[in-house]
Amino acid sequence: MDTRQIPFKVTAVRFVRAVRVFMTSEVGSKAGLMFAGLVALLFALSSLNVVNSYVGRNFMTAIANRETPEFIRQAIFYIGVFAAFTIVAVVSRFIEERLALLWREFLTRRAINLYLADRAYYQLDVSGQLSHPDQRITEDMRVFTVTTLSFVLMVLNSSLTIIAFSGVLWSISPLLFVVAVLYAACGSYLTIALGRPLIKLNYDQLDKEASFRSGLIQVRENAESIVLAHCEEQQSFRLLQRLEDAVTNFRKVTAINRNVGFFTTGYNWLIQIIPALIIAPAYMRGDIDFGVITQSGAAFAMLVGAFSLIITQFQSISTFAAVVARLSSLMEAIEQVRAPAGSGIAIVEEKGRLAYERLTLLSSASEVPVVKDLSVSIPIGMRVLITGPAQAARVALFRATAGISFKGSGRIIRPGPDDILFLPQRPYLPTSTLHQILVRNVRSSKIPDDRIIQLLHELNLERVLAQAGGLDAEKDWEKLLSLQEQQLLALVNILLAAPQFVFLDRIDTTLGLEQFPRILQILSENSITCINNAETDVLRDCHDAVLECGEDGSWTWTVNRA
Repeated sequence: MDTRQIPFKVTAVRFVRAVRVFMTSEVGSKAGLMFAGLVALLFALSSLNVVNSYVGRNFMTAIANRETPEFIRQAIFYIGVFAAFTIVAVVSRFIEERLALLWREFLTRRAINLYLADRAYYQLDVSGQLSHPDQRITEDMRVFTVTTLSFVLMVLNSSLTIIAFSGVLWSISPLLFVVAVLYAACGSYLTIALGRPLIKLNYDQLDKEASFRSGLIQVRENAESIVLAHCEEQQSFRLLQRLEDAVTNFRKVTAINRNVGFFTTGYNWLIQIIPALIIAPAYMRGDIDFGVITQSGAAFAMLVGAFSLIITQFQSISTFAAVVARLSSLMEAIEQVRAPAGSGIAIVEEKGRLAYERLTLLSSASEVPVVKDLSVSIPIGMRVLITGPAQAARVALFRATAGISFKGSGRIIRPGPDDILFLPQRPYLPTSTLHQILVRNVRSSKIPDDRIIQLLHELNLERVLAQAGGLDAEKDWEKLLSLQEQQLLALVNILLAAPQFVFLDRIDTTLGLEQFPRILQILSENSITCINNAETDVLRDCHDAVLECGEDGSWTWTVNRA
């Protein structure tokens, strides 16, 4: 569980890096043009606001003076400014959304590549140092890009508004300008003081919501197991506990929002009356026209609103700060797990060879050796049985050979990833078409459909083909097929990929003692060297060599004589 607080400086550096990476990418020039267009549109909007303030002043003055021709003329100006403002605002919003989408797509693709590279996703899951990376890549990334762009544009717009309306308000009343600045400064300070706890609470809320949602997903994905185990009450308790955690935290959020709301509501109401209190006496003395009162009110509201960005957007800013911190911790965690772990085991790639040189594997829990000083070379074409009472040793050897980080020492010499494949006890068959399940690499992608169908018939999977409705129908295979059928489909995938070596992990218990010798024969006929981690040694005679693992980490290597 991720409970670390990311320092502000680190978060700020990562934020700047995210922006720089985007702007220097292959889509950076397109993004730059879109952003330049947005800035130009913001200038246009700011100019239209200033023009609108003068048109509004003249419009109200014409009403007060009962000047019908001037009233009609100013009304036409009003409509023209409104139409121009509408067009510019809509186009600006459209470009902003497209730019945010472009940025989100780029950052999400990059995050996915980093997450899946060097098995970072697995290391994060095993270490447990980061909670819900899936939500951070999906929802947090969306909020980050949309909100960042929105805030940047708001800051630019506020700066332009301050520049444009400072002169307008100063020309009406220097005192009113000073009041606006002081009023906004005091309001911003008090809002930050009242709402500071929201950043931590929003950070926690995102995690708690993700935890509740992942619990519901687990129930859906394990529905049959839950039914068979009759553990609905336990699942209900677990889900309701996560819901209670989210609700309790959100109650704290609403309490802080209430306190901030009391202040900001009063703050916003006073904006409407302060200009009138200062300017009205001058109108009563006859020093200014009536329209100046409305213009001063509008200019004061625009200027204070520009200075009060923290106040008006504090809830969004607090959520955004939490999102930036969460994404910062995601990138930091990925960088840490991708760093060399220093396990002491060297994996050397060498084409056409699988061997272990003085390999010692330690138990992850107690660091007791489960395999001691193993030195064995497996020739191409040999069928090897790994057996013995030490299941932990056999599983450790399977995982270490697959490249999963393991504590120990020595060397594992193995071919590249295309020339050695691994079939675990429960194969991974994602929801997809039968063709996508069976054809997963470049080597097998050129195989015609007739060959695929032939292998399915050879392994008695005609029923699976009929259930699927052909090779190109998408199905949820884990629900549709038995574990035995899933393993046979995985074996078809291996036969199509045609690696030099295949390492099987305890699949003999599912396929059965009658069917498994036939599988070994098919693998041999396709020139695939098989290393079989089996639960039983009944099929010892079907193998060319036996590696027997003892409980104390010892081992024996026996070659069967023909």
